[in-house]
Order: sequence, then structure tokens, then C-alpha cells
Amino acid sequence: MSVIQTIRNRYGKIAGAVIAIALVGFIVSDARNGSFGSFFGGHDTNVMTINGVKIDPKEYQQRLKEYETLSMIYNKTKTLDDAQRAQIDEQAVQSMVEEAVIGEQCDKLGIQTSEDEKKEMIYGPNVDPMVANFTLEGQPIFINRDTHQFDPSIIKQFEKEITDQAQKVDPTGKYKEQWDAVKKYVTRRSRINKYHMMLTNAVYVPMFVAKQTATDQGSMAAIKFVKIPFTTIADNDVKISDEEVKDYMAKHAALFQADEPTRSIEYVSFDINPSSADTARALSALTDIKSDFAAAKEKDNKGFVNNKTDDPNAYTEAYLNKRTFKSRFADSIMEAPSGSVYGPYYEEGGYKITKIVDRRSLPDSVKNRHILVLTKAQGNDIATDSAAKMKLDSAIAEIKSGVKFDSVVQKYSVDDGSKAQGGESTITLIQRPNVPKEFGDFIFDGKTGETKTVKVSNDNFSGYYYVEILEQKGIAPAVQTATIVKNLAPSDSTVNAIYGKANEFAGKNTTPDLFEAAIKKQNLDKRIGDNIKVTNFSITGLGPSREVIRWMFEHKVGEISPVFQLGQQRYLVAQLISIADKGMVPLSAANRPQIEQKIREEKKADMISKKYSGSLDAIAAAAGQQVQQADSVVAGGGFVPNLGFEPKVIGYTFDAGFQPNTVSPGIKGMGGVYFISVLNRTSAQLPTDQNLLMQILASQRRNQEMQLMNGVNQSLQQTILRKADATYNPSNF
Repeated sequence: MSVIQTIRNRYGKIAGAVIAIALVGFIVSDARNGSFGSFFGGHDTNVMTINGVKIDPKEYQQRLKEYETLSMIYNKTKTLDDAQRAQIDEQAVQSMVEEAVIGEQCDKLGIQTSEDEKKEMIYGPNVDPMVANFTLEGQPIFINRDTHQFDPSIIKQFEKEITDQAQKVDPTGKYKEQWDAVKKYVTRRSRINKYHMMLTNAVYVPMFVAKQTATDQGSMAAIKFVKIPFTTIADNDVKISDEEVKDYMAKHAALFQADEPTRSIEYVSFDINPSSADTARALSALTDIKSDFAAAKEKDNKGFVNNKTDDPNAYTEAYLNKRTFKSRFADSIMEAPSGSVYGPYYEEGGYKITKIVDRRSLPDSVKNRHILVLTKAQGNDIATDSAAKMKLDSAIAEIKSGVKFDSVVQKYSVDDGSKAQGGESTITLIQRPNVPKEFGDFIFDGKTGETKTVKVSNDNFSGYYYVEILEQKGIAPAVQTATIVKNLAPSDSTVNAIYGKANEFAGKNTTPDLFEAAIKKQNLDKRIGDNIKVTNFSITGLGPSREVIRWMFEHKVGEISPVFQLGQQRYLVAQLISIADKGMVPLSAANRPQIEQKIREEKKADMISKKYSGSLDAIAAAAGQQVQQADSVVAGGGFVPNLGFEPKVIGYTFDAGFQPNTVSPGIKGMGGVYFISVLNRTSAQLPTDQNLLMQILASQRRNQEMQLMNGVNQSLQQTILRKADATYNPSNF
């Protein structure tokens, strides 16, 4: 004890000082990597900064989750694949920029949404469309069962249920989360929508413009023309200098403006495909069980399939006919004997063997009408068996006494799906497994005009149907099959071999020259990913590629990437070939080919125009082309039959200074140079009756204003992105 006390007395203060320094170090280290990171000179954890406002990772992740939730609600899906998620995430980022910029403008203009307005758009009779169309598990929630119309009174009831009865109605909190996401989005976007409406409602088309448009749309002409394609001059015969490329970019500067920083890459991909060994393995697995599958008893087919197949949905008791059997092997399978096994055969990404379980003639669809009474629904008892049977007997007695079937349906049936049609429904052969077995067996195996009381029973649903077969269509041979699938997928050894090849390529070819030389030597397919923005989450041709995009914005031109795995499809190695900041895009290996092509077409157009002259017949003969005719050229159109989309040709056709039956100079079009001669022009004759004329012009005006409004809405977000002072931290996306 004396030794310990001595240490305490002598070194206590020193130890305390060391601990204090360590604590400060931990705090500063955490601050550098946390929300105060930029203040302490550490890594900036913010995702982006919009007009000086920082968006932190928490807010960003909440927004992504909200958009993904909304997408699943309104697309009625339970999951999102990588491509859908990438698209949604990109939209979420753009919307955050839009909301920040427009929100700033709304503050300046005094555009607000009051609390009363928010309540109105969620609970009022004229709610926001997203509220009215809200669904859970794909089913509309706020629909009155009696009127089949939206009923706002149900909203408060729904909220009460998911709050007061959460353990029973919404034990996971999923429904509340989805509903909260909708309310938050609707109220947040309300003043953004007001801003949009302010701009779109300011659109105005003068009456004289509507009149000119109506005149143009009714003016016709017929022309003869000779088209001389650009391809008549070889590309090698048209030389293009660096100065010409730079001059073209300067003259067309608006075409080379980047709204956001962009990057471009060249890349090679190493596709992850099954090897021959993988194919042999899948075939062998099916061949080994084929005889046992054929010998299996009918009652054992389901268990056998489910135990051996790679497709959990492979087994179905549906009967298929030639119309519904969607397989290129359908004819062969339908002709095989009952009990035999056809295959193996390759289809839809895997090898299959199919057993013919049963064969018979069945209708392709059956129209029926029925009354349903229940004893159990969703596992809950509704009525006793005797009470349900007595209720159905009363319904049958009324029908037999002459009461109309549809009236009896409304009184007794609990099948809301068929009530609106007087109890009628049509079941197709392929839908047969989805209806109760006893019901399906009767309507497909019975005859038109027959009626029957059918008892149905399972763990969640039981009761009685009174069914009448009204019509059976398309009676034809049908087969019931059982199919085992072995997916043709690359094995681990195959994937490892492909990765090894990609990794070797990336490791050896670390400079642009080595990268290019290796591509040529190995005869690889080099591709370009062009004009990729920091806010993108996918690359055209590659799909979701966020890790690749992040790498692009953290490296320099000429650097070679490590190996990236994109889903289960491919490995990729890229070279960064250009960097463009916001503003004028620099000339690069990515955009130079397109610019050269534009210059080349201009030069070819000039060469062709100077080379040919005289009559159309003479020009056609000299160029080895044909004189063609277009009889329905509309002044207000862009597309011309036999010609395509050639607005310059249309403009020349209706130029008052261009006389009929003369030959035009060369007109540069989309795919070549045109020489035209106008045969006739017909001007539109608008009505002389002023009332009728004003009706026509008013309609024309409305259509033009609607088009302009749509154009404003479509371009507004891009304009905002272009004008926004936004910076992004790619590593934090």
C-alpha cells in the first residue's frame, strides 16, 4: 500500500495532465471528423452546399429514404432494384437543390403556405392528389366502400388506427412511416408548387401568334427534291484542324456549357458470364434427376420440384394452352406424353426440365356469376357453417322465385370485387390457381348453364359459393406441367478468374499509353462514359455506378482506376480522360469526335452545294441519286413524308422569295444536302365567320399556352441547377 500511495503522491498530477490532454485529443479528433470537421480543418462531412446552406449527411439520408418510400408507395412495389434506387437518389439530390433555390426566392417574394392551407391539402375535401392516391400494400386506403370514391373523412380514422391501435394495425410502424413521408413531402412542396404555378400561369400567347400558327398548320405544299447524303464524300477527304475545332466551340459556346462539374472516362469491362464448366454443371444436375422426376407420383411432384429447383415460383398447378404457354418449346412440350419429362432446354437464363402432369381440353376463360357467403375471413370466424349455409339457401330461393340475380348479389354476397358487375366475373385459365380450387374445378370442368353450391375451405378463408357458368370460351387442349429450373450462373471459380483478369489488367496498365496499348493487344471493347455529373448515380450503359463516379471526382486526368464491381454483371477498369468545371466545357478526347463530325458535315455540305447545279434531273444524274417527291409538306410541321425531320427544307419550301418551279441552292439537312423545287403551295383559308374564327383561334391559343406551360415546367429545374451556387462532396454521397 505504501508503494501505491507514493506513486499517487508523486505522479498523480502528471497522470491527470496526460488524461486531460488525451481527452482533448479525442474531442478534437472527433470534431475534425464530425459536424465541426471543416471548422477544425478536418474532412468536411457535408454532402453539398447550396447557395451557402450546408446539407449534412443526416438530412441527405432522410431525404433519400423519403423519396424511396414514396416511389414504392406510388409505383405499388415492395422493393427497389439498384437501377431504380440510383434514379431516385439522383432525383432526390436535384429536388434538394431546386427546393433550396426556389425556397430562397419564395422567401423574397413572400410566398408561404399557411397552417390552414396545410390542413386543407391533407384533410380537406380537395386534398393534394398524392393524398387521394395514397396506397398501402398496393391498395387504395381512402376509398369509401359504398361509393367507391375518395372519402376525406377516412383519413382521420386511418391516423387514429395507426396511432391508438398500432400494435394491432401497424406493429412495425411501416404504415405510419409511409403516411408521414407523404404528408411531409406534400406540405414541403406546396410553396414550390405555388412558385411553379406563378411562372406557368404567366404564360401568354397573343392572338396574332395563334392565328399565324393556325394558318401555318393549314398551309400545304408539294415539292420535288434530290437528297445527296454526306456519306457520298469520304471522311478522310475532309481534313479538320485544331483551330477549326476551337473556333466551332467558340461560335457554339451555348452548346458546351456545363450546369455542373462533369467528368468523362474511357473504360473496359470484364463481363461476368458463366463458363462452359458452369453450363456442364447445370446440365448434369438436371440429367441426374430426370428419371427420378418422371417416376415421381403426381402427389409428390410439388415436393420434388420445390426440393430441386432454383426458382421458388417454378411450381404452379395452372393449365396452359398454346395461347398462354409462353415458351418457344411449348409445341414440343404439349405434344409429349403424359408423365414424360421434356428437356433439358435453355430458357430465361437457366436450364429446365418439364414434366407433363396432366392433359385435357379446357376453356381458355370462363364467365360466371356467383354469390359468396363466408364463415371465416383472414383467419377470423365470421359465421357458423349452418348460418352461412342457411343465408346462401335464402339467396338461392329468391333467385329461383324470379328475383333478379344482381339484386340478390347486392343483398347477400360479400364479394365486393364482383358486386359492381352483378356478381359476374371472368376467370382465365392461367388465373385458375389463384381462385379457390373447388370453385375453379367447377367452372372449368362443368358445362355452360350449370349451377352449383360450392364449399371452399382453407386456414384463412372459408365459406360457400353459389355459382352459375355463363359462358366458356376457347375450349382447346391444355397441359398441366411441373418444371425444375437450374439457373445458369457463374460459379465462384469463374467469378474469381474474371476478377483476376481484370485485376491483372488494372495492375499492369497504369498509364494512358499502357492502357491504350493493352486494349489493342487484347482486342478489348473500349467505351466512353461522357458528361457524367457529380450528382449522377448511374452511367449510361453501365447502370448504377456511384463508386465509379466518386472515383472520377477524386482523381486526375490520365489516372487509371482500380477494379470496380458493378452488380453481378461486370468488373470495370477506367481511365479518367477529361475534367470540366461548371461553365465552358474544355476540348477533350470525349467530345472531340462529335465536334469534328459537326464540322465535317458543314464542310461536306459546302462541298456538295458547290459541286452540283442545274435542274433536279441533272443534279440527280451527276450525284447518282433519284428525284423524289413529297406531296404533303405542312408549313407548321417538322416531319415530311419521304423526307423525315427537316425543318430547314420546310422553311425554304414556304419562303415567299423562293419561286415555284425553280431549283434551290443546296440546303444542309440532318443527313445530307437537299436541292428542292416547289411544285405548288396552298395557303390555309381561315373561316370568314368571326364567331367560328374566334373559337378556332381560342382553341389554338389554349393548346399553345399548354405546350408553353409544359415547357416552362420541364426547363425550370435545369435552369435552377444551372443558376444555383452548388458545390458537392462526392465522397460523402
